[in-house]
Amino acid sequence: MGQENDAREEDHSHKMLNLEPDTAHLISILIRSSQRKHLLEIGTSNGYSTIWLAAAVKATSGRVISIDRDADKQAMADANLRRAGLSDLVELIAGDATEIVKTLVGPFDLVFFDADRLSAPAQLQLLLPKLTAGALVLADNVTSHPDQIADYLAAIQALPDFDHMVVPVGKGLSIAYKG
Repeated sequence: MGQENDAREEDHSHKMLNLEPDTAHLISILIRSSQRKHLLEIGTSNGYSTIWLAAAVKATSGRVISIDRDADKQAMADANLRRAGLSDLVELIAGDATEIVKTLVGPFDLVFFDADRLSAPAQLQLLLPKLTAGALVLADNVTSHPDQIADYLAAIQALPDFDHMVVPVGKGLSIAYKG
């Protein structure tokens, strides 16, 4: 549904910009294999990636908090999560992600950035004290939007206690592990 919508939609704000299926599958494997339970997703859109996250935490007895600034897209995500039978595993929050991240308590053992890449460095700084030891911090669109995500990549690479790499899957996935 998302790819079909994006192919015909000219207005960027109406695009779903869903995660590539291979990237979603990789993230699901990472969550399940490392038993992640406390996930934060920044960028819900219509819930495609959120469904993958929720299905993965169902296997780990975890939960997902997902933030998106677009209430209409989040309403679509809620409907999609209900259809998938996963809505009880996800807390959807609509609003400005940077402001919301300030109020979240944590701790988080996985954070997935898939929204406004320009705000991600500030959000990362706010989240650092809320991450568990061994946390994974992921960001999509590394190869598809290199100029927009450059500041985030510089910020994550500058953190001395993180091991970082970019995996050439989908639109490029940044994976950072907090040692």
